Amino acid sequence: MEECIVDTQRSVVFYGAITVDGYLARENHSLDWLFGTEGEDESSYPEFSKTIDTQIMGRETYEQVLLLSPEGLPDDGMKHYVFSRTRNNDPEAPVEFVQGDIPAFVRKLKTEPGKKIWVVGGGKILRPLLEAELIDEFVIQLAPALIGRGIPLFLPGDYDSRLELIDVRRFGQFAEVVYRLK
Repeated sequence: MEECIVDTQRSVVFYGAITVDGYLARENHSLDWLFGTEGEDESSYPEFSKTIDTQIMGRETYEQVLLLSPEGLPDDGMKHYVFSRTRNNDPEAPVEFVQGDIPAFVRKLKTEPGKKIWVVGGGKILRPLLEAELIDEFVIQLAPALIGRGIPLFLPGDYDSRLELIDVRRFGQFAEVVYRLK
């Protein structure tokens, strides 16, 4: 009798919006450039959200989420991990704080059964994942704004990846590009 082998490798996806000049937020973490633009209420997020069950982010991104949504993260059944050197787990929080090696943690998540893993936020989380070649896909909405300085999506690092364009969509004034690692 042959043994059935199940492939449990999950995809890791960066999904988020940036300015045309590549910034996630202003230096003070403001997202004012994102709001008030035609199409801000339209996106591929409703369909994307059906493909994910795990979210990872850094502490700074988590704190910005709490500022934008004082009610906190929704109780949506998704597992939320926040990398932090300073915060510890709180049984009341809907997140699990994680310390340590980001790529090792994500490699472990990839072997567990589940849906896609969503990387939220900036370069401090993204760079080590890029360097370890753990990002499988990018879904990036380009907002029609140039802000000149801020928090960049891509920090300098030791990575050199080729991507394949999968899709381009328009949501009002936003362009969404989807790339997959070759």
